[in-house]
Amino acid sequence: MKKILIATDGSPSAQEAVEVGLEMAADQGADVVFLHVLLPEEFILGRGAPAHAVPHEVALDESETALQAAAAAADEAGVSYELERISGDTIPEILAVADAKDVDVIVVGSRGRNPLVSALFGSVSRGVLSESKRSVLVVRATPDRVPATA
Repeated sequence: MKKILIATDGSPSAQEAVEVGLEMAADQGADVVFLHVLLPEEFILGRGAPAHAVPHEVALDESETALQAAAAAADEAGVSYELERISGDTIPEILAVADAKDVDVIVVGSRGRNPLVSALFGSVSRGVLSESKRSVLVVRATPDRVPATA
């Protein structure tokens, strides 16, 4: 295994996915791509920018706590990583980045930060599982998880 994509939105489940993905990366000597996908509506509301017809990259800034936390965890684990923050439809964007970066596995949390969106449109993890041609690991947040290295 050479490269792992870890999707994060800062939710407890995504934070757990970051931890599990980093454990895998450290064990396998793999690099990590951390990805946060903003819905176009969040980007527009958050930045006051005009709508874009196509997905686009969004510059990192101090408000990006999910990616900052993931980067700090990777630094602590000694794992090489890159950060990606884009705007678009979550499931297709995760899959597109996975293809573009030629990752071996996609790691996602089982629940995101917006249960209403999941209820209306289906969960991101379910969509990634059903549409990905790559291996997918779905991580459920558990309060008593013991790291694999313990």
